[in-house]
Amino acid sequence: MKIAVFGQYYQNNTDEIIRKVIDVLEKNGADIYISSFFLDALKKDSSFQKDYNTFSDHTDLDDNFDFLISIGGDGTILRAATIVRDKNIPIVGVNAGRLGFLATVQEENIDAFLPKLFSNDFKLSERTLLSLKCSPPNKDLEDINFALNEITVSRKDTTSMITIETYLDNEYLNSYWADGLIIATPTGSTGYSLSCGGPVLMPENSSLVITPIAPHNLTARPLVIPDDIELKLSVSGREQQFLVSLDSRITTVTNETSLTIRKAPFKINMVDFHEEGFLKTIRKKLLWGEDKRN
Repeated sequence: MKIAVFGQYYQNNTDEIIRKVIDVLEKNGADIYISSFFLDALKKDSSFQKDYNTFSDHTDLDDNFDFLISIGGDGTILRAATIVRDKNIPIVGVNAGRLGFLATVQEENIDAFLPKLFSNDFKLSERTLLSLKCSPPNKDLEDINFALNEITVSRKDTTSMITIETYLDNEYLNSYWADGLIIATPTGSTGYSLSCGGPVLMPENSSLVITPIAPHNLTARPLVIPDDIELKLSVSGREQQFLVSLDSRITTVTNETSLTIRKAPFKINMVDFHEEGFLKTIRKKLLWGEDKRN
């Protein structure tokens, strides 16, 4: 079995976590490839000095890889999605961060959960992505024009609101007077959208969420829409530029730019273990059921 291991940063607990992950993979005879950047960071900041096969970017991965193990928080998984892209390589999230809605394998469960990859004792959760097209084109968004969590437009270099004219399948919806607007997938519904008052969607939902950021028109509430709808956004404001972010990637766009958002033509596969599904994760992370009356 061929497995890629990906991480972004070395933290105090990363050394022990990576050792546990590698130990399980080696015991089960996996062919291990580690991100070259991550391996260099491990060798520099820890006592981890062993050499492994490496990969640098998405061009080094192909459909011969059975899994990609992401070690970090949810941000690391979002970055891993830009490496996996449309190759259908399932992502396993090992949490070395804080909250971790996506990276659900905790350090104490590594020895119990990762061997299940070799016995096929898991399920795959397909996750919808969003794609973005800019007119005129923006060179910063040409290579990686998709997002797993959300696409967001927001104000730049000003405390003034921006106006976001929004169309659904070319039908006018609303002009949001706000600090910005979030278009979130079900996966992203537990992220930025949630902190702005958006609803939580289960990953299997074929829906998207439009969530305004600090809207001035107080009746502008989050809206759930089918995920096969095409959205068009046009932004205006006192400044001549605004910000567009795709998950953690951000760039500056001029007011004359038209944004077209639609469901991406491919999905990301996340590995879920039966003992740690979405409902259990959401209960634990959001402290649902922690009331004394329960």
